[in-house]
Amino acid sequence: MILRGRARPSVGSPAAVSAGPRRSVLFFAFSFAVIADPVSSVAYAIEAALRALKGDLALLMPTMSLVVGLVVVVTANYWQLVRRFPKGGGAAAAAGRAFGPQWTFLPIGALVVDFVLTIGVSISAAASAAIALFPGLVPVRIPLALVLLVVVAGLTWFGHGGRLLFAVMTAVFVVVSVSVLVLGFTSPHAVGSAPATTDPGHSALLAVVLAFPVAMALATGVEAPSTAIAQLGQLDDTHRRRFGRGTLALLVVIVGGLTLALTALAVRLHIGIPAADSTQIADIAHAATGPGWLYGAFQLTSSLLLLAAASSSFQAGPGLLKALSGTDRAPGVLPTPLGRTNQHHTPYWSVLVYLFAGALVVLAAEAREQRLVLFYAVAVFVSFLVGLLAMTSFARREGKTALACVNALAAGAVAFTLAVNLLRGWPLLSLAATLAIAAGLYVRWTRAGRPTGIENAESAAEPIAD
Repeated sequence: MILRGRARPSVGSPAAVSAGPRRSVLFFAFSFAVIADPVSSVAYAIEAALRALKGDLALLMPTMSLVVGLVVVVTANYWQLVRRFPKGGGAAAAAGRAFGPQWTFLPIGALVVDFVLTIGVSISAAASAAIALFPGLVPVRIPLALVLLVVVAGLTWFGHGGRLLFAVMTAVFVVVSVSVLVLGFTSPHAVGSAPATTDPGHSALLAVVLAFPVAMALATGVEAPSTAIAQLGQLDDTHRRRFGRGTLALLVVIVGGLTLALTALAVRLHIGIPAADSTQIADIAHAATGPGWLYGAFQLTSSLLLLAAASSSFQAGPGLLKALSGTDRAPGVLPTPLGRTNQHHTPYWSVLVYLFAGALVVLAAEAREQRLVLFYAVAVFVSFLVGLLAMTSFARREGKTALACVNALAAGAVAFTLAVNLLRGWPLLSLAATLAIAAGLYVRWTRAGRPTGIENAESAAEPIAD
């Protein structure tokens, strides 16, 4: 068995019952921290769609509505995964159970790439949010992003704490965003000058179909609740299912609601493609509130939330490498040093791997998140597709024909989204990296004698809540 984690109290034991906070506080800390990644995606997904539409605001709402609809479809699949795998595991566990352990490496490879891109996109977007608030930082965009990257990695070095802090960041951002929306719809200040309609270069329908896959970066992080429930060792399977499904429901409501509301406000205020020293979401907030304290609070909270999303990947990514590593007495898929931890249970060599990879991504994109969004919605969609195909297989075996058809249709929608993004050319690099990592892990697994437990890699990667 290659997979291992920190010891946890057994469910129902005195330690498990008395050590944690009250269940409502635990749910708040768990759910709002887990959804930090998808909520932070609102900061760049709407702008990505508008750029793909070549600034056509008239098509922005249909495009983002389609995006939110597909997020709901993907979330429904993870709702099933939580029911089937209450101890965590996500798409990797589903693929291993449905098709055999060798298929586990495809979603694992996708997640490795996704974690790197999440770090790069989130750090770059946080730098952009800071620059929108303080335009004087434009000349130091790249150094600023690299400093933020090192700071986030450095904080990760000291352990997996801070989940309640991440939850508070997410909740504060939501509250501030709602305040901006209310002010924007009731008493807007100066509005933008972007035209409502331009020429996207295609028919309206084709423009929307080609644009919405770019904005599917909004779906990244949807898989997190299905794996993060592995942290809840103090709860039984029933309550882990409730936490996982409650978090998925909260994700759909908050992410979908904020996305559609901000999109509608952008259209109402005529906020088009931003200048080089700003972002669309910053322009929306500025037009809605003016240059006062609320605008500053919006930029600050969005930047902190993006850093929290990066920090989450700095925890999950190295944790995944640790789960795949070997020990001095037992072979593993990855070299033993990647699993070595400090006194804070942080796999420090794995953190350095992600720090180096994240720095390369930030430098390659010149710390501009919109250059990375095209790559972002590829790797994780490979994981989505494998998970949906696995759930389709489970439904067929159990004679649930209607559910199998629904899952198959959802898999088709995800495959279409993936194909459209790949047709843009450069995103093929994300797929190539995913396949290369998956193939490399499979080869190492075979050479190690095919150790068991590989399908539990995602759940074993999750830090156990103290």
